[in-house]
Amino acid sequence: MRNVSEIIEQYLKHILQQSPEGAIEIQRNELADQFQCVPSQINYVISTRFTLEKGYVVESKRGGGGYIRIQKIELKSHGSILDHIFRTIHTHIDQVTSEGLIYQLLEGHYISAREANLMRAAISREVLTFKLPLRDEIRAKILKAMLISLLSK
Repeated sequence: MRNVSEIIEQYLKHILQQSPEGAIEIQRNELADQFQCVPSQINYVISTRFTLEKGYVVESKRGGGGYIRIQKIELKSHGSILDHIFRTIHTHIDQVTSEGLIYQLLEGHYISAREANLMRAAISREVLTFKLPLRDEIRAKILKAMLISLLSK
């Protein structure tokens, strides 16, 4: 059985897909009531599952008429995908950011689940047993090479 966080995440992704603007505005307390959880659970889901690295922009306005706005960043053209990769990776990339990028490309159907798993395995800190910042530099080079190879079909 899925936990509450997964259920909330799937619900938010579903209503995001239904949104013609690719963005939604939610009331944290109303969503917490709907899923019979505490509002901090909503915060947790949004802060861990809807990150910039995973392809989302989140804005929040606090107060009486406050809301949380979640927008999916779409990578439309092949050129914009490569631009996004180069902007994200630079010369160094940490494991969390690299996994977020892989997740974003997987969600957008630019890479397969098998390719994503292979990349995650190759760039993990358990495999790249170098000291920082060398580890992040090698991770960036490996990830760029794999993504350019895969996306330059």
